[in-house]
Amino acid sequence: MVAIPSNLPANIQADMAALLDHLSGVEHGKLIRQVLETLLRMMSREADRLDWKILNYALLDMEQGFQIFHPYRHTRKVTIFGSARMGSDNPDYALAQQFAEQVTKLGFMVMTGAGGGIMEAGNAGAGPENSFGLNIQLPFEQGANPVMTDNPKLIHFKYFFTRKLFFIRESDALVLFPGGFGTQDEGFESLTLIQTGKADPMPVVLMDHPGGSYWEAWDAYIQEHLLERGLISPDDPSLYTLTDNVDDACHAISSFYRVYHSCRYVGDRLVLRLKGELSDGALGLLNEEYGNLLSKGQIEKTAALPEEKNDETISLPRLVMHFNHRDFGKLHQMIRRLNDLGDSRPEMEHPEQK
Repeated sequence: MVAIPSNLPANIQADMAALLDHLSGVEHGKLIRQVLETLLRMMSREADRLDWKILNYALLDMEQGFQIFHPYRHTRKVTIFGSARMGSDNPDYALAQQFAEQVTKLGFMVMTGAGGGIMEAGNAGAGPENSFGLNIQLPFEQGANPVMTDNPKLIHFKYFFTRKLFFIRESDALVLFPGGFGTQDEGFESLTLIQTGKADPMPVVLMDHPGGSYWEAWDAYIQEHLLERGLISPDDPSLYTLTDNVDDACHAISSFYRVYHSCRYVGDRLVLRLKGELSDGALGLLNEEYGNLLSKGQIEKTAALPEEKNDETISLPRLVMHFNHRDFGKLHQMIRRLNDLGDSRPEMEHPEQK
């Protein structure tokens, strides 16, 4: 039990105690109580004004993000990262616009940083109705691009870390075009989160215009300086796909969700939700080819587990496994393999829902 700060007036202490007790009967009351208890602990300790400002602005960032994305929580989204400094005459700008236009036809919405260059191209290709803009104010750049100005799905973030949180939290795929420090930062952080299991499995596509060498040179660096030195696992390059073709990029994304729907952990088991059943033969192949992903047991078919009784995906078939929490590159390979082996339900494919 967290002590209510004694320096508060007695009537406020009584109100706070009553509120905490009331939360036991409220939906998500346990989590809400934990948030309030964190604030109470901070009130009881020394904290600078800057500490409270950071907490306040971070919560405000998250509040508006939660509010704006909530109506679209069942629609899959693709984030486009890339340079703000590329003009409309750049071939990567044209490619980004073409990709965004094509991927929205598959039922996806598009998210960008709402700035110029590649971000503007992505929003222009998707159109304002299918676009989100996660903007951040910088001294030298960036106001919102014309597509996102006055768009109700434009979010202004104070902090990079809260902005990145929503890019990863809301994304079902990431597509990176050439860019500077920011693009590299977003790419490496995204791959790190997926590689360590802090983000759900999702396709990551690195796009360059035909004849371009940006991502080819980047991949050579990864192979020579990270993979050959044993600084990443041999399967980690499976986390991303290089291409200069819009059709291939769209296929890499849509095929990832052909049978695979989503995943979650229930206790020490990883549960993969599927759009369609796997045959016993297909399941046998997965166990034969990917049994080294497991800490024990086998990959098994199951319906929703008892702990998932309130899950919105309760009707979907599942695979359950004791994943070793280490080989996320190989886990991505397994997901792509089950997409090849399984039967999806066509009516669930497009528009893409999650």
